[in-house]
Formats: sequence, C-alpha cells, structure tokens
Amino acid sequence: MEPIPRLAAALSLALLVAACARNRHETAAPPPTAPVAPAAVAPPREPRAVVTGTASWYGRPHHGRATASGEPFDMNALTAAHRTLPLGTRVRVTNLGNGRVVEVRINDRGPTRADRIIDLSYGAARALGAVGEGVFPVRISVLE
Repeated sequence: MEPIPRLAAALSLALLVAACARNRHETAAPPPTAPVAPAAVAPPREPRAVVTGTASWYGRPHHGRATASGEPFDMNALTAAHRTLPLGTRVRVTNLGNGRVVEVRINDRGPTRADRIIDLSYGAARALGAVGEGVFPVRISVLE
C-alpha cells in the first residue's frame, strides 16, 4: 500500500474513533421528569392595595417624550404615571362614574397636582370612557 492512502486510512480511522468516543467532560443526561399539566386558566390577580381618588389623563403634548422609565410616552398605550409605585407595577383602574375597568402599567411619575392620585395615558382614559371628562373618580388596585 502506498504511504498517502495508508495515512488517509489511518486518519479516517482515528477520526471515526474520536467521534464515537464520549468526551470525559460531558455530563449524563438529566433523569426524566413527570410531565406537568398545563394550567387551564390563570386565576384572577388579587389586588395588594386599593386607593380611591381622582384621576386625570395626558396625551398629545407629551406623545414621544421620554417617561420616567426612559421609554417614549405612547399616548395610545395602557400606561400611567404615579408618584410612588415602582415603575413597571401593574394597576387595575376602575372608573367609579361608569364602572369601566382597565389594567395599566406604571411607566412615569406624576401627577403633579396634589388632588389627583394617578395620571392615565389617553389610551387608558379612552378605555375607561373618561376622555371627555378630563378629571374623574377612580379606584386603583395594585396587582403586582
């Protein structure tokens, strides 16, 4: 046999053996686990805190400006401004005048008026049926 085919055969055999050999650093496969049944429906979230007061909304003049969270304000999103709740907190807002409810995410600071407890985006106020009112009675329930 000539040296090049013999060398090629030896290299092929070495690669085959190396490919079949188990790496000593590999870990064994984890043991099988019992299947988990998917949840049928998530239970409704229970509020942690409930506050009643007056809300207002803000829209077009602030659209696109940076919020306290750093994201641009989207007047059509379901967001709100609150003085003390952590940014990212989800809040259920109920319009006490008509019973309509919306869930919003706190992404800004405000309101600046002391007689208001929350400033809603235009989209949230529209969902609550309160755009024409400007200022309206609400109940806010902290969800998370």
